Amino acid sequence: MMNSISIWMDAARPKTLPLALISILTGSALAFSEKHFSWPIAILALTTAILLQILSNLANDYGDAVKGTDNDARLGPMRAIQSGAVTLKDMKSAMLINVLLTIVSGMMLILYALDSLENILVFIGLGVMAMIAAVAYTVGNKPYGYVGLGDVSVFIFFGLLGVSGTYFLYTGQLNSTLLLPSIACGLLAVAVLNVNNMRDIENDEICGKRTIAVRLGPILAKKYHFILLAGAVFTFSLYLWLQTDPLWLALPFLLSLVAVVKHAVAIWEAEQPVQIAPMLPAVVRCSVVTNLLFVGIVIAQTLIS
Repeated sequence: MMNSISIWMDAARPKTLPLALISILTGSALAFSEKHFSWPIAILALTTAILLQILSNLANDYGDAVKGTDNDARLGPMRAIQSGAVTLKDMKSAMLINVLLTIVSGMMLILYALDSLENILVFIGLGVMAMIAAVAYTVGNKPYGYVGLGDVSVFIFFGLLGVSGTYFLYTGQLNSTLLLPSIACGLLAVAVLNVNNMRDIENDEICGKRTIAVRLGPILAKKYHFILLAGAVFTFSLYLWLQTDPLWLALPFLLSLVAVVKHAVAIWEAEQPVQIAPMLPAVVRCSVVTNLLFVGIVIAQTLIS
C-alpha cells in the first residue's frame, strides 16, 4: 500500500506543484491589496490549480511514454510508466479520476465566487480549456508541446489567466495594473519549462519533440532563458515602482536578483544537458522566491496603508 502511494506521489511530481501556486498567490495578494479576500476562494483556487498541475504531469507521463520520448537516453527523473511501476491503463484511470476531482473543485470555486451566469459560463469555459491544455500538451495525434507551443500555453495559463482570473474571482473586475504581475508570473513559469526542455534537448530532438529549446539550439536557448528571467524581474519591479508607496518598501525585492543571477550564471556555465538536469529544482526555487518577495511587499504595503 505504501509503495503504491509513493509511486503515485512521484507520478504527481510534487516538486513542480509550487508552479501551480505562484499565479494564485499573486492574484490573491493583488486582490487583498484592493481589500478583497476570501479564505474559501483562496483554498478552492489553490486546490484546483494543484489538481490541474497534477493532471498535466500525469498526462505528460502518459503522452511521452506512448511516443517513446521517455527512454533510457532521457536525462530527467524516471517517469512512472517508463519505470514499469504504472501501466498505461492505470495512468489513464488516474487521469480520469483527476479530471473528475478538478471539475468538482473548479465548480465549487466558480459557484462560490461568482453570481453572474455570464461570468460562471466564462469561467467554466476557461476551466475546460485549462484541462484540455493540460492533457493535449503531450497526448494525442498532434500534441502542441511537440511543435514548440508549450511556452505559449504556460505563459497564458500560469501567467495571464492565472493571475487575472484569480483576481477576478475575488473582486468581480479586472484592471490594467494586473498586466505587469501577470506577465512576470508567466515568464517565470516558462523559465521552469525552458530548463526542463534544455535538459532534454538532445533526446527531444531525436524523438521529434520540437520544443523552443530544440528549435533555438543550446546557446540561443540559454539567452532565451535569460530574457525570461530578466523580463520577470523587470515587470515585477516596474509594478512595484509604480504602485508601492513609500517606495523604500519595495527594496527587499532586490533580493530576488541574488537568486536570479546565481541561477543564470549556473545555466550559462553548463556545457552539457546533463549539467542542466539538477537545475530544475533550482529554477523552481528561484521562481518561488521571486514571487514570494513580490507578494510579501504587496501584502505589507496593504497592511500598513
